[in-house]
Amino acid sequence: MYDVLGNVSEWTQDCWNDSHSGAPADGSARESGDCDRRVLRGGSWFIGAWFLRSANRSRGLPDSRDMYYGFRLARTLP
Repeated sequence: MYDVLGNVSEWTQDCWNDSHSGAPADGSARESGDCDRRVLRGGSWFIGAWFLRSANRSRGLPDSRDMYYGFRLARTLP
């Protein structure tokens, strides 16, 4: 993902894991782990500057909403 800093933390399809170790090397979604929770990446306007980095990871329930959660539409280019 690109340009994920400062607006909202963005939902990903990845299942939550305590570390990035074992994640698919091809960039595909991680479909194992705690799939009741999904990964949020980046930082939002609401949290401190330390979290304003694309490597920031947090977790949330897929049906939760908040003013600092968002998502991004994506597609494969022809």
